[in-house]
Order: sequence, then structure tokens, then C-alpha cells
Amino acid sequence: MNRSTKFLTQAGLIAAIYVVFTLPFASFGTDYMQVRISEALTILPFFTPAAIPGLSIGCLLSNIFISKFGMVDIVFGSLATLIAAYLSYRLRRKKGLVPIPPIIVNAFIVGALIYFGTFGKLEFNATLFSFIAWVGLGQFIACYGIGFPLLLVLDKYKNKIFR
Repeated sequence: MNRSTKFLTQAGLIAAIYVVFTLPFASFGTDYMQVRISEALTILPFFTPAAIPGLSIGCLLSNIFISKFGMVDIVFGSLATLIAAYLSYRLRRKKGLVPIPPIIVNAFIVGALIYFGTFGKLEFNATLFSFIAWVGLGQFIACYGIGFPLLLVLDKYKNKIFR
């Protein structure tokens, strides 16, 4: 298989898997405190650069179906995933740091999207910082609680899976 075919195949599979792990769990992956199970896959840039477009496209497709915050979330939420995936790829030499970019980038971008998307519509007072913290906590659970153990398991078989 040539390189471009392999890259496109990996990216497409990663996008599809992201969607499959997002849609069934949408009820707790799209609210103020969200734990999106599919965000565990943000460790995949450690193994292949094809994960960068794969995760971004998977997030874009998922957001089209489940976003409560409309086009702004579809565009900027997907852009946040693109930025985080690229930064995770850049950190691939430091295995323990790979989950950090999705936590930080999504906390700030998605936290701000939720805050400004619900501004004045909530029954309770909430600050921008509280939304950033809640999204960051959900990302931490997905990325380090599920994603990092997944990274460790996949790392044992990387030569068979990502060759």
C-alpha cells in the first residue's frame, strides 16, 4: 500500500471510530460538564500523523449530529480538535504529555463556546472560568483516564497496528 493510500485509510478509520464512540454517548458528551468518550482517541497522533485529520473530521461529523451550540461549535470545536491533535503529534516524543493539548485547547475553546453560547440563558450564575474548568475536567477524564491507558496498550502493539 502506498503512503497516501495508507494515510487516507488511517485518517478515515480514525474519523469513523471517533464518530462511533461519540454518537451513542452524546448525552454526557455535549453539555456543560462533558466527558466525550471519543476524546480518548486524541492520543492517536502519538502513533500516526493521519490521526490529525482523522480526529478533526470525526469531531466535525459528530458535532454536525449532536452539537447543542450550532455552527459555531461545529467550526470552532472541530478547529480545537485539529489544533490539539497537531500539538499532541508534536509531543509524541514525550509519551506522558501527549494527552495535555486536547485538555488545554478544548478547555479554553469549548469552554468559551459554551459560556458565550449560553450567556444569559442559564438559570444559575456561571463564570467563563467555571466552564473552562468543567470542560477541562471532562477532557482530563477522557484523555488521561481512558486515553492514556489506551496509549500504553496500543504502544505494545504499534508495530502490528500502525505499520
